Amino acid sequence: MSSRFGVFSSSVGTKILIGVTGVALFLYLVIHIAGNLIVFLGPAAFNRYAFVMEYGNPLLPVIEIGLLLIFLLHVYKAVTMFLANQQARPVAYVKKKYAGKPSRKSFASSTMIFSGLWLLFFIIIHVKAFRFSPEYPWPAGGRDLYRQEMENFVSPLTAGFYVLSMVVVGSHLWHGIASAFQSMGADHPKWTPRLLTTGKVIAVLMAGGFIVIALWAHFVGART
Repeated sequence: MSSRFGVFSSSVGTKILIGVTGVALFLYLVIHIAGNLIVFLGPAAFNRYAFVMEYGNPLLPVIEIGLLLIFLLHVYKAVTMFLANQQARPVAYVKKKYAGKPSRKSFASSTMIFSGLWLLFFIIIHVKAFRFSPEYPWPAGGRDLYRQEMENFVSPLTAGFYVLSMVVVGSHLWHGIASAFQSMGADHPKWTPRLLTTGKVIAVLMAGGFIVIALWAHFVGART
């Protein structure tokens, strides 16, 4: 049994775990932005969605604990792989250069550990703001998440921090989506280029969607 799980301590096993947990977190992000886009339909629709998600879903605590464990495993494995790579190359390159094709090295791939740590910090702030802050009751049941979101984004510093963080999300996904699937064995001469392009398009759309929500909440929703 120990040898069976020990494979995940190897470099290949670590990459597979990072890929699997990364895909799981990405799928959650897709669901998350789909729900957040309902904010454009107004407070009634958004708060009804929040009520169904928070009070109409008995599995929510299990899902949240599962997401937390997946996220922590993703962070832990990413950091341990980064440190292992640093130890394997104790002398840094004098100057980094673009390797050209077919190399997939990019600014996003070179800064994955830093964008990941930024997002760890962002998630702590985000969860504090929306899960562990004073809440407003909604007359129809549940909480007034719409008001809570608008009040958070009324501050230009908060809105700016979210926009910047979503740019970091886009950078992380720019490399991370395709890399996650490749770590799980999805690497083919015909399909890999398409996967790389699709991952980049999705990264831009995801980051752009969250940025639009933050800017709309700051300039429109919070002032109505």
